[in-house]
Amino acid sequence: MVLLTMIARVRDGLPLAASMQEDEQTGRSLTEYQNQAKLLFRKLNNQSPDRCTIETGKLLFHYLIDQNICYLVLCEASFSKKLAFSYLEELSSEFFVQYGNRVDSVARPYAFIEFDTYMQKTKKTYTDTRARRNLSLVSSELQDVQRIMVSNIDDVLQRGVALSELGDKASNLASLSKKYKQDAHYLNLRSSYAKIAAIVIVLVVAFLYIRYWWL
Repeated sequence: MVLLTMIARVRDGLPLAASMQEDEQTGRSLTEYQNQAKLLFRKLNNQSPDRCTIETGKLLFHYLIDQNICYLVLCEASFSKKLAFSYLEELSSEFFVQYGNRVDSVARPYAFIEFDTYMQKTKKTYTDTRARRNLSLVSSELQDVQRIMVSNIDDVLQRGVALSELGDKASNLASLSKKYKQDAHYLNLRSSYAKIAAIVIVLVVAFLYIRYWWL
């Protein structure tokens, strides 16, 4: 279930639009999570990872940065991560078309609050059970979301861990993964060459044996 959606400018964390839905089952207020999201926006910079998942209690923040705009959604942990990022990508496409050329010039918070109408409409598509089955097929085209860096809200906000550090960790993991693949490929080549060399030696020895021993 999608509980909160917010959009902010990356360079200063200014909220541009928001849409929230109170948890009717528990009566839980989302004000605390909205404040966490605002603090999170202030942690963003040009070195922050483009995609990230942040745990906050039993809920998850997922965010996507595109064109220096951050699109963030708060979901229940059981909500599909692929659907969450697919939802954010759809928001980013539409928001930039409507307001992209005005984002840098606005100074007041929630200058594009009317975008809530589109967010509510799109959210229904992603939360409807029958629609989600169809969207699951579409979202399979997204990058492997399991590789998206995951952190904890306390680490990011209370302990002052910069989100840029998460980007560095993600880059390091990607580099190590690439190096591992290269090393594995190199070892496979060496093994193949060794086998070929062994076969050639056996054939040469057999040829010499037959030629000089039997002939």
